[in-house]
Amino acid sequence: MSTLGAQTGPGEHSRHGAAAAAAAQAGTRLDQWFSSYADRAHGMRASEVRSLFAVANRPEVVSLAGGMPNIDGLPLEHIAEMTAKLLRERGTRALQYGGGQGEEELREQIVEVMRYDHVAAHPDDIVVTTGSQQALDLVTEIFINPGDVIVAEAPSYVGALGVFRAYQADVVHVTMDDDGLVPADLDRTLTELERAGRTVKFLYTVPNFHNPAGVSLSLERRPQIVEICRRHHVLILEDNPYGLLGFDGDPMPALKSYDPDGVVYLGSFSKTFAPGYRVGWAAAPHAVREKLVLASESAILSPTMMGQLSISSYLSTFDWYGQVKEYRQMYRERRDAMLSALAEFLPGARWTVPDGGFYTWVTLPEGLDAQAMLPRAVTNLVAYVSGTAFYADGQGRGHMRLSFCYPTPARIREGVRRLSTVVRAEAELVDMFGTTPHARRGDSVEIPSPDQV
Repeated sequence: MSTLGAQTGPGEHSRHGAAAAAAAQAGTRLDQWFSSYADRAHGMRASEVRSLFAVANRPEVVSLAGGMPNIDGLPLEHIAEMTAKLLRERGTRALQYGGGQGEEELREQIVEVMRYDHVAAHPDDIVVTTGSQQALDLVTEIFINPGDVIVAEAPSYVGALGVFRAYQADVVHVTMDDDGLVPADLDRTLTELERAGRTVKFLYTVPNFHNPAGVSLSLERRPQIVEICRRHHVLILEDNPYGLLGFDGDPMPALKSYDPDGVVYLGSFSKTFAPGYRVGWAAAPHAVREKLVLASESAILSPTMMGQLSISSYLSTFDWYGQVKEYRQMYRERRDAMLSALAEFLPGARWTVPDGGFYTWVTLPEGLDAQAMLPRAVTNLVAYVSGTAFYADGQGRGHMRLSFCYPTPARIREGVRRLSTVVRAEAELVDMFGTTPHARRGDSVEIPSPDQV
């Protein structure tokens, strides 16, 4: 006899009611599954500024926060015709699943793109990913056990820190200056961690036009960093989304060019073409590449075929490098507008002078707290990202990241002018009442908004 419609007696109702009550008690009134989450999920929280971006993205607010590329200069007519042709001639392939490693024709083109960074790779070394953010996640997944150490620059990219903390890595910061990562401090830090018995899995670095600091690792320091990591047997994770966007020409040699087997190189088409396609890549040593493919297949089966073939068509049918040169000029003009406005309106602050990329790193006058000041800045119709987003250990309150990639030069100037009124008001409060205590951040995992990256 089927039991699908069987009735239950009073005793069973009582037991089910008790079980339901226990389950509800283990959860919360808002989330009955609270006690079922993995430990790492309990530490996840939205970015400290995510809640403000609903306001900050209004047209009357000048956002100096987001790292969105300005794609107004893209040849949209060409892209439209290219896409139509792709769908007519290869639509059944473009709309189908693909291989986990990515399309060979695109991997061959990626190898050519990397030659600008002096990297001699083979298509078999490349794993196509859903943006370089997925590549960050995959590398961390295959290397990190809870409690392992990742060494990273101070400050460091907020999206990377979120991934590292999600996999329960301990992030140890190393000093940067205007020439990038400081070799002596890296060597000292790795030595101290070894003596303490800590397992360092890799160094994470953004050597070109750093996000958020805006500086680049000097040519002299690049082989030094590679030699230090080789000597300590530490892998380098080189994240290079901005490398082609230097204002003074082609990029310096990538770290991977000095040690192909000691570096996993991450690249992306989001900054040099269009982020909407969500295509990036990792170039890795053979054994690492195999694990990255397996991890990617487990996560997403295969990267987007439509995105891959679209980018491949763009690279083969358009002067893409000429377009990159146009971007360089556009971002240079915006950088100049930013630096000019800072000199005019914020003479009491200090800032980095980027030679490419999207960002400058501002150090506020002594005693000012960028995190506490942010809501008041948004009220005054200007937004930025507080420096605290870019550290794993609660540092950064005296800093802010300003982005010049998206607003027009006139909007940049107006945004800095608005920001200066907030800074002056905060400085007056500090002079009157003193500084506020700097709270230490907990162990939560900050998940950035796309507007912040």
